[in-house]
Amino acid sequence: MRERTAGSEGDSVELDEIKSRLAGGEPYLANDPALRPYRKRCEELLDRFNATALADQGERDRILRELVGAAAPGVRVVPRFLCEFGFFIEIGERSRINFDAVLLDCAPITIGADVRMGPRCQLYTANHPHSAELRHGMWESAKPIVVGDGAWLGGGVIVLPGVTIGANTVVGAGSVVTKDLPAGVVAVGNPARVVREAL
Repeated sequence: MRERTAGSEGDSVELDEIKSRLAGGEPYLANDPALRPYRKRCEELLDRFNATALADQGERDRILRELVGAAAPGVRVVPRFLCEFGFFIEIGERSRINFDAVLLDCAPITIGADVRMGPRCQLYTANHPHSAELRHGMWESAKPIVVGDGAWLGGGVIVLPGVTIGANTVVGAGSVVTKDLPAGVVAVGNPARVVREAL
């Protein structure tokens, strides 16, 4: 990846290249200089978002729509909210993300309509190699996460790279989702396992 500052000529081409590489699961250097302007943009928007008064939903909505790739009508995200780039996050209509969510969007994170995420949910697209040498070299890769329409993630749920959670599925508080979950079930535990159909 070539180094380029955000807003310079050809920036949209550079961003398209970056997004394509990360979303494709290719190895990348976490400290690549080409990523810095996009992280800096995200950090500045997060500072503004997280500094809003809890009652100031209008200002948060404006900042959120500048921060993320897409936020449909009726979305509500409350501070403190953290993400890596922002541009990979899409949130469907009427979805709610509660306090202290962490969405590490080094690959796309797609959240459907009418999703509920409890406090301190964590969605991690980034993965690190098992080789210590590669980790020390700052190599990473990433896989997309999808949360289907109507899903409910209880407080403190962790979702790992590459996972899809089916529509209307409920994930119990504190669960760690390591593999895909089908639609319409209740899953709990570490790793999360299906225990029954959702009501």
